[in-house]
Amino acid sequence: MAVTAAPGPAFRPLVRAGDFVFVSGQAAVDEAGRLVPGTFEEQLRRSMENVRRVLAQAGLDLAHVVRTGCYVHDPADALEFNRLYREYFQPPLPARTTLTGCLTDEVRFEIDVVAYAGGGEG
Repeated sequence: MAVTAAPGPAFRPLVRAGDFVFVSGQAAVDEAGRLVPGTFEEQLRRSMENVRRVLAQAGLDLAHVVRTGCYVHDPADALEFNRLYREYFQPPLPARTTLTGCLTDEVRFEIDVVAYAGGGEG
């Protein structure tokens, strides 16, 4: 019996549609896609660096982000989340949806973003 490799993820990390760039959910994973365990803060920071890396592939950075979808495993991390979020996003802040009490025990944070790559205000 032939053994085949497991298929890769069923999504693209980045999709450009006109002037908008959609970045799929980024968790605390390394370059090989393996989860990097850590505290909530460590996982958030790793996730945000992954977002930066994906945006850079489109010639963008966090200043281009106009919307975020944030997923926080433990509702008790909400205050820390808001504090850390403001380190990455400055006013005017992107539109944001945040869900708590989701994800697995191993994945403490995930974020997806929409960035505007056109001219002028997003």
